[in-house]
Amino acid sequence: MKAQTKETQTAMTPEKSLSCLKEGNKRFQENLKANRNLLEQVKDTSTGQYPFATILSCIDSRVSSELIFDQGIGDVFSARIAGNFVNDDILGSMEFACKLAGTKLVVVLGHTACGAVKGACDDAKLGKLTGMLEKIKPAVNAVVLPKEGSLRNSSNMEFVNNVATMNVQLTIDKILEDSEVLAEMQENGEIKIVGGMYDIHTGAVTFFE
Repeated sequence: MKAQTKETQTAMTPEKSLSCLKEGNKRFQENLKANRNLLEQVKDTSTGQYPFATILSCIDSRVSSELIFDQGIGDVFSARIAGNFVNDDILGSMEFACKLAGTKLVVVLGHTACGAVKGACDDAKLGKLTGMLEKIKPAVNAVVLPKEGSLRNSSNMEFVNNVATMNVQLTIDKILEDSEVLAEMQENGEIKIVGGMYDIHTGAVTFFE
């Protein structure tokens, strides 16, 4: 599999880009890899890069976008921050990736058993982490428990995973609210913004479209 070129990037649509990630995740789950020469891709991308997707994910060591979607050098922009939320810097990076560098898809990827989400659920306090976790608190507050009296902390893994899913959706809402550039591009069909959840037990990504 060759590195992306200007021509192959131009031929990609938001739908094709999403299908490419789904196919890559299927290969990952089946312990297969596309036939690619990474060092050759390093050489081929040395004069330019033409990724087809931008993925915002958590810093969790188990959730490397390039690995779980079986992508190579130059295929995706990967933004990572604990709790996969957005701020102005990440939004600016996404605007560059889509408007100037030509990616067709934005994925906000959460994952099960997320440590940042657990910290937000437990109202953890630690240096700069305290302020960072505040960004996830809206998702904690938005999740309604199915049973009265159920625990709203990290000991309730169902609650944690529901908060992680809610956090993905609220992050997408914030992207569309705070970035006129990305909102307009999606409205015009130039890009697609989707959410997903990675299961750390199975390696599977479930997309919310």
